[in-house]
Amino acid sequence: MYGSRGGYVRAGVAAVGAVAVLLVAACTSSDGDGGDGGRDGGPGTGPDRPARTADRFWVDPDGNAARRAAGHRRAGDARAAALVHRIASRPTGVWIGTDDPEGEARRVTTAAARADRHPLLVLYDIPHRDCGQHSAGGAADGAAYRAWIEAVARGVGDRPATVVLEPDAVMHLVDGCTEGRYHEERYALLAGAVRRLARLPHTRVYLDAGNPGWSRPEALPGPLGRAGLADADGFAVNVANFHTTAASRAYGRRISALTGRKHFVIDTGRNGNGPYAGGDPAGDWCNPPGRALGEPPTTRTGDPLVDAHLWVKRPGESDGPCRGGPQAGEWFAPYALELARNAR
Repeated sequence: MYGSRGGYVRAGVAAVGAVAVLLVAACTSSDGDGGDGGRDGGPGTGPDRPARTADRFWVDPDGNAARRAAGHRRAGDARAAALVHRIASRPTGVWIGTDDPEGEARRVTTAAARADRHPLLVLYDIPHRDCGQHSAGGAADGAAYRAWIEAVARGVGDRPATVVLEPDAVMHLVDGCTEGRYHEERYALLAGAVRRLARLPHTRVYLDAGNPGWSRPEALPGPLGRAGLADADGFAVNVANFHTTAASRAYGRRISALTGRKHFVIDTGRNGNGPYAGGDPAGDWCNPPGRALGEPPTTRTGDPLVDAHLWVKRPGESDGPCRGGPQAGEWFAPYALELARNAR
């Protein structure tokens, strides 16, 4: 997903990368009763620690942004360090890799549990991923994918986790980007993955459903149903894209009305200034200029159908080799600084 087109404006998503050794998050226990079972914390802390975050979402203290902020501090660039800290102090998705999915999922969920926080995991390994574009790849075949999902599930175990499952996978069936010969297998793999993850006692699963610029909501109930939505906790919208929270909410509510009032989550990581409309529409998803960090992750959404605002795609990482950016998923320093500088 990290960059491609889709039938309309494509989302660009974080590429999969192995997670570094994870430390216990510096977030402390909740000190307010919050809008969601007493899960809100207080304001941010100092530059060397993640801020307390709304609700119980986990901040990776050794994530890419945290390491970059520390590097700016060592170099004596306090301004850049403070800007990148706006990203590093917020909970973002952990994209589970392929080398050791069980160990990676276990490390993340264990670190989060020790900090009394809930991690956000993004699973992105479906065969024939991203239609051969910037994030092409994925599991070699259906058997490999099922084994990967099983490994992730073993790693999560009985610890809490929120999962966004396979960005773009359903949407690339809807828009025809994925070859027709792979459709039946993909639906079966997605439905099987949802069922397996839904059996975990403290895991919430959200199936990706694209963004307001990609498809009509009326086109999605059938494909989402075949992909296992009935067994999921809901669906995710605006993953790695830039549509405003209001537009994403309206899009999600239309899908919800067509799917038995299923709940959903919104990726708000980079939507502070909405989508870019100053270039070729086919490429406006890829490192667009003038964007900004969006609303921080929270379950206080003000909408009973919206379970959370999340930063699924990690801000500061490139969508792909466009507009001077590096390969998908690599840190793009000028872009990261711009996102943070433009944040309200």
